[in-house]
Amino acid sequence: MAAARRAMQEQRIDLLALPPGDDLRYLTGFSPIADERACYLFVSADAGLFLVPSLNADQSERHIRHPFAVYTDADGPQRALDEAKRQLGSPRRIGAGDVMRADALLNLQRLWPEADYVVATEILAPLRMRKSAEEITLLKRAAATADRAVDGAVAACRPGVSEAELAQAAVGGFHSAGASEVTATVVGSGPNSAFPHHHTSARRVEVGEPILFDLGSKLDGYCSDITRMAYVGKPPSRYLEIHRVVENAVRAALAAIKPGTRIRDVDLAARRVIDAAGYDQYFTHRTGHGIGLSVHEPPSITHTNDIPLEAGMTFSVEPGIYLSGEFGVRLEEIVAVTATGYDVLSRLSRDVRVID
Repeated sequence: MAAARRAMQEQRIDLLALPPGDDLRYLTGFSPIADERACYLFVSADAGLFLVPSLNADQSERHIRHPFAVYTDADGPQRALDEAKRQLGSPRRIGAGDVMRADALLNLQRLWPEADYVVATEILAPLRMRKSAEEITLLKRAAATADRAVDGAVAACRPGVSEAELAQAAVGGFHSAGASEVTATVVGSGPNSAFPHHHTSARRVEVGEPILFDLGSKLDGYCSDITRMAYVGKPPSRYLEIHRVVENAVRAALAAIKPGTRIRDVDLAARRVIDAAGYDQYFTHRTGHGIGLSVHEPPSITHTNDIPLEAGMTFSVEPGIYLSGEFGVRLEEIVAVTATGYDVLSRLSRDVRVID
């Protein structure tokens, strides 16, 4: 909170207004469930106020150390909003949370119509990008649940099993490892593996097909994200060639990671490997994304990002090659930048898992 206030002063933001979500959890250690009810944490240079519906007030009071403005469903939030304005005055520049509902933002614009509004990410993203040792420990624990989910899903692979059934096996692996929430169970078999954001379907796996597993969870609020490949039957040379190129792209990106390296150079290291192999047009996305309380958060690992890496940054490295109508291969690691290089959080091999 102190760091956020220092950043607010530097950027001349008078008031932060954060809805339920990961920014609120980052500042307070807690966030109530988001719904249609108005809920904001207001933070100014020397004050704070939590505006909350009464059904969430008791639980929130155990975690959030600011004065409360509480309203009931019967009364609605207007009186509490008026109280917020009375206590917080007339801010000229307001940083609004980037996951705020449109109606929640409109409430603020009616309350403070003369204010300029910016995205609170300007304040919080630089803070959240640099993880503490405690946060990295939590990310490692979350990564261990993803490793277990991959093992569970691969163990369920056989001809005739559906993508949906494999996804359920992954869910079982997550839960057995203690994950509090499953956030992603993308299973793409055969030609579906060529869709980078495939929606897991009822399609059944056949012999002679790859399976892409992109799985994620939360544990104690922090996220995991992993992608691995399996193959039902003996993988042909064409598949093995593509897998090898993607693996080499991962290795090249990892080798570039150390404090001071520009983020763009991590992306370009992976991209050059794929370009040299002749598959540049089939690598259709950035090399990675930041991860922490949110599964996608800054920094974006793309060749347009000139930010230098710093110790404590955590992000994915996940190049891929997608051959439409045929198959796709993506391999994903979550890494933490250390004082001298990087640490890979997963303990699983990236080799293709062959299902006999």
